[in-house]
Amino acid sequence: MNNCVFCKIVNKEIPSEIIYEDKDILVFLDINPTTNGDTLVIPKKHYKDMFTTPKELLNHMNETYKNLYEIYKKKLKCDGLSLTTNMDYAQEIKHFHMHFIPRYINDEVKYLSNKEILKDIKDIEIIINN
Repeated sequence: MNNCVFCKIVNKEIPSEIIYEDKDILVFLDINPTTNGDTLVIPKKHYKDMFTTPKELLNHMNETYKNLYEIYKKKLKCDGLSLTTNMDYAQEIKHFHMHFIPRYINDEVKYLSNKEILKDIKDIEIIINN
C-alpha cells in the first residue's frame, strides 16, 4: 500500500525506534505513547485487520507478545500489560497492528472514561443474544 504509514516504516522510508524485527513482523515504539514502552507490533505484509491476517502470522505475533512481556517486565519494570487492536471506525491506520501497552500501577490509563454512556450489562447481553 503506497500511502500506508506502516508500510513506509517497514520499508525504512520513515524512521522508527525498532525493538525487534524478523522476516514477518516489525516491533517498534509508538510515537504517541500511552505509557513508557508503548509498542506497536505489525506484520510486514499489509493486512487490513486481524481477520484478514493469516492464522500462522497471528500465532507468531502472539509468541512475540509473550517474549516481549518478559523483557519489558525485567527491563522496564512494568506491572502488567494491555494488548489491543482497533478495527474500522477506531482504526486510524488501516494496516493491522497490535498495541502492546506496558501497564504501571500509577499509569492513570482510564478505561472507564465512557461510564456515563454505558448501558447496563444485562441489557447488552439481551441485545447480543437476541
